[in-house]
Formats: sequence, structure tokens, C-alpha cells
Amino acid sequence: MIGPTGGSGTPEARIEQAMRRALAASAQVHGSTSPNPPVGCVVLDAAGEIAGVGATAPPGGPHAEIVALHEAGPRAAGGTAVVTLEPCAHVGRTPPCTDALIAAGIVAVHAALPDPNPLAAGGAAELRDAGVAVTLGTLADEVARGPLRAWLHAVRTHRPHVTWKLAATLDGRSAAADGTSRWITGPDAREQVHALRSTMDAIVVGTGTALADDPALTARNPDGTEQARQPLRVVVGCRDLVAGSKLDAPDVLHVRSHDPDVVLGALRERGAVDVLLEGGPRLAGAFLAAGRVDRVLAYLAPALLGAGPAALAEAGVGTIGDIRRLQIDDVCRIGTDVLVDARPVAEQQEKGTA
Repeated sequence: MIGPTGGSGTPEARIEQAMRRALAASAQVHGSTSPNPPVGCVVLDAAGEIAGVGATAPPGGPHAEIVALHEAGPRAAGGTAVVTLEPCAHVGRTPPCTDALIAAGIVAVHAALPDPNPLAAGGAAELRDAGVAVTLGTLADEVARGPLRAWLHAVRTHRPHVTWKLAATLDGRSAAADGTSRWITGPDAREQVHALRSTMDAIVVGTGTALADDPALTARNPDGTEQARQPLRVVVGCRDLVAGSKLDAPDVLHVRSHDPDVVLGALRERGAVDVLLEGGPRLAGAFLAAGRVDRVLAYLAPALLGAGPAALAEAGVGTIGDIRRLQIDDVCRIGTDVLVDARPVAEQQEKGTA
């Protein structure tokens, strides 16, 4: 028999399917909740049927558990809450989620990850003290690689999570010898990048890219219209922008420094958690040399140029012993291109941040 959440009908399968539903709900709000975490929650009634689904609202709005409980209504009594992050136990802009779960009559909570924020942690203990059965660790690895990834990193390191996105040919060129670069990758890859931009808090380029390409740095739909969510647009470098250019605008942050930590400090002050680094090669090299790249998304086109700028400039590697090795998390086809999703080897990243 197939259960209502898509599992085999066993309690364990239903909980896992509910957690994946909660993960999908969190993905829908990724990019709109910072500096709060994008949490997803599913409430199952006493019979194991989905009664409510919720995700974190923008700052000041209800948390995922409150949204799911509201949708569930009286069906929450005797039910189970499945949530991607341990429910909070503190009073911030909103009351504690633990109080709402207890008041609604929830008898069991399954959370993927404990809350690493000392200000909000302790929810599991409070729930257990109230007689609620609490299980931590449900699909923990899967959830940790999802929309919570950047927020977890920011809590742990006290700096935004940086994803370096690059587009290159198979011989590592980001542009032709004359500087032209549109388009190296195909339309499917470009469409995915715009979807990625819409989930980010900020998108960063150097003044070199801003002056050479005059990019808009907006998240756009396939028809060219702007998406509802837009990242903060950031230019890094000491040179002035061209008057009237797309990034010569009051809503663009111009950080007049080449120090990655100065840049990330300015973004943290603005509540940015998830940052997309788009260019160019010198800026990427500076961030890599400083140990400030946490994820690499490399879109590789099946093409060769033979000459032209490389996708990466000086990155603090003088000898093969200093090579920057990556751990590959995923490789997939995006239309005619290949996407490599990777992250720096942990030991190297720690060395870079010392």
C-alpha cells in the first residue's frame, strides 16, 4: 500500500517522504528569508496523512512550523511535525515554535538537523520536557546539502557562504582572444544560472567585469523579464563605474576594496548569507587564495578556444604542492553543457582561512 506522503506505508518511509516534502517547501523560499534560515515543515495528522505544509516567511513573518500548523488546524492534535531544522525555543521577532507545537497537541517531532545557533537552540530539550517525542537526524545529510547549506555555514563561520560560478570551454577559457564571451554555454545553462541568481542574497563581480561587459546582474526569466526575487548587486574594486552603465545605480553596492574579507564583512552587515561570485578571473583567484570560496559551480561547454583569458587567474598556487583540490558532489548534463558541482577539500579550506 502506498502511503499518503508517497512512501511504502511504513512509518519510517512516511517520515522520510514528509521530510523531502519539507525540503521542497524550503527550496521554494530559498533567497527570501535571510538572515533567517529557509526552513520547511510538514505536519502529519494522527493517521499519518499530510495536514499542513509550511516554509519560513520573510523576516518578521511566521516560521515554517507556524505556517504548517495553521494549515493543519485541529488536525495537528495527536500528529507529527517533520521539520528540516530543530524548532526554535527563543523569543525573537516571533514567539518560540516549540510553544506553538506543544499548544497544537503535536506528540512527535522529527527534525533533520539540530539548530547550531546558540540563541535559538534547545528546542528539542523543551519539547521532550513537555512529553513530545523528538527524533533528530532524519535525512540529515540530504537536508544539509539543500537550501540550509549557506545558513549553516554562516552560523558556523560568521561569514556568508560563497559560491563561485564560472562558465568555460573544455580548455578552461572564459572568453576568446578578443575578449568576447557571449555565449560560451548554451541556453539551458544560462536559464539555470538565472534561477540560481534568484535564490541568492547577493551577486558579486569585479570592476573589470563591470567595465568590460556592462552586466545587469539581474535574475531574468527566459523571456527577458525580471524575476520577482532579485539579489543585491555588488561591484568590487577601486575603479569608478561608467556613468549611466547598468551597475551605476543607487541600489548597487560598490565595495572599494580587493580584500575578500572586507567584501564579505560589508555583505554580512546587510544580512547576506548566500553569495554568488560571478567574475572575473582575478576576483575569483583572490577569493580562492583567501580560502573564501565554499562551493564551485563550473558550467563546461563542449568547445575549445585555444587562446583567451582563463576562467581563473592567480589563486595563490606557486607549485604543484599548493594545488587547490576539490571534492565533487555532483556532475550532470545541462542541455549541451556539463555542470560540475564541487567544494574545496576541507583541510585546504581551513588552511586558507588561517
